[in-house]
Amino acid sequence: MEINIADRKAGLGGYFVANYPPFSFWSRPALDDIYVRLEKAGEPDLPLGIYVHIPFCRRRCDFCYFRVYTRKSSSEIDEYIKSVVAELEIYTRQPYLADRKAAFIYFGGGTPSYLSTDQTRKLSDSMKRLMSWEDVKEVTFECEPGTLSEKKLAVLRELGVTRLSLGVESFDDAILEANGRAHSFRHIQQAFDWARVADFPQINIDLISGMVGETDKTWRANIEKALELSPDSVTIYQLEVPPNTFLHKRMQECDMSASSIADWPTKRRWVGEAFGMLKGAGYSPSSAYTMVNKRGQADFIYRDELWHGCDLLGLGVSSFGHLGGINAQNESDIATYVRRISDGELPISRAYALAAEERLIRELVLQLKTGLVDRAYFRDKFGRDPVERFGETFLQLSNDGVLAFDDKEISVTDHGLLIVDDFVRGFFLDRHVHGEGDSCLPSKGLG
Repeated sequence: MEINIADRKAGLGGYFVANYPPFSFWSRPALDDIYVRLEKAGEPDLPLGIYVHIPFCRRRCDFCYFRVYTRKSSSEIDEYIKSVVAELEIYTRQPYLADRKAAFIYFGGGTPSYLSTDQTRKLSDSMKRLMSWEDVKEVTFECEPGTLSEKKLAVLRELGVTRLSLGVESFDDAILEANGRAHSFRHIQQAFDWARVADFPQINIDLISGMVGETDKTWRANIEKALELSPDSVTIYQLEVPPNTFLHKRMQECDMSASSIADWPTKRRWVGEAFGMLKGAGYSPSSAYTMVNKRGQADFIYRDELWHGCDLLGLGVSSFGHLGGINAQNESDIATYVRRISDGELPISRAYALAAEERLIRELVLQLKTGLVDRAYFRDKFGRDPVERFGETFLQLSNDGVLAFDDKEISVTDHGLLIVDDFVRGFFLDRHVHGEGDSCLPSKGLG
C-alpha cells in the first residue's frame, strides 16, 4: 500500500487515530456479538479498566467535538449519575464481568470536575460498592481549572484520584477567550498550586498546539510557563477542526478563514519545538503526545493497558469500550442513554467484533504511538511478527526516516512521532483505509 505522509496544508479536519477499525465501521448489526460475549465467562487475568464519561461543561469550547452538554441542572446531573451507576450494575451481572476487579479508572469528559463534591463522592462510592477498587493502580480525573477549589481537590485525593489532568490548553488569556475556554490563567495557577498541596502522585497538563490566535511568540511562552510549573507530565495535542465544531461553523460562515489558524506543518513544528524544550529540561517522551518528568513515576496505565488490548468498560453517554476483542460505543444522545438504562437495557448503540488480524493491527497502530514496539510481544500474543506481516510498509517507513527496526523492536524517530497519526494508516486493511470518523474520539485522554 502506498503511504502518503506528506504534510497537509489545510488547517481544517482531524488527525487523531483513536481506535481501529475507525468508528465509522462500527454498526448496530454487530451488537449481537457483544451481547453473546458478555454471556460467556471472562478472562480473569486480563486487566479491566473503567472509563466514565461526564458530559457536562460550563461552556462548549469552539474547537470541541466531544459529546458535552452545558446548562444542565443539578437534578439532571443527579439523574445522569444514577444512570451511570445503574449501567455499571447491569454489567456486573453479566458472566463476562462477574467478580472482575478494576485495574484502572478514568473519569473523562466533558468536565468531570464540573460535578459538585457531593456528586463526585456519590458516584465514586456507588461504583466502589458494585466493583472493587482495591486492586486499582491508577485513577485519572480530568479537570477544567475554573471548576476547581481547594476543597474539591482535597476530596478528589481522598476518593483515590492518583492522576489529575488539567485541561490548560493555553496560558494566554486572549487565546483562551478567542477559543471559547471558560477559564483564565489565574484559574490555572490557582488550581495547580492547590493540586500540589493536595499531593496528587501525578499532575498532567494538557496543551493544544495551533489554537486561534497562536503565534510563535505565544507558543514559546506557553512552553516556558509549563516548564516553570514543572508538572509531572505534559500532553500536547494539535488543534483539530472537525465539521461538528463551532469553529468549523464560523469558518464556513466566513466569520473567519482557514488562514486564521495554523496549518498542519506549523502545528507539528510547534509540537516538535515544545518537545525539544521539554527534553532540555529533563522530560522524556512517553508517547507522540506526552512528555514525562521523572520517568517511572509518571506512568499512564490507562493508555498503556488500553493500547495492549486490555478490557475497557465504557460507562456514560457516547463512551466507548473494548471487551473480549469487541469494540462498542454507547448511545450518543443523553435522553436515549438514560431511557434505555431505565428500561433495564445496556445502552450500546454500535459495535465491531475484530478478527485476529484486526486485533493485531489495532495494537500495532496504537503501540506505535508510544514510540517503541516489542516484536516478541506480537509473536507471543498473535503468533505473528508485525515486521514480517507488513514488510514493505516497514521498509518504506524506514527509508523515509520515520522509524527503525531490528530483530527485537521497532522504534519511531522524533520526526515519526510528529506524523504518527498519518503513517499508521498505512497498516490499515484496504477496506478500512477510507473510513471516516477516525478522530471522533468519544473521550480525551489517550496521550
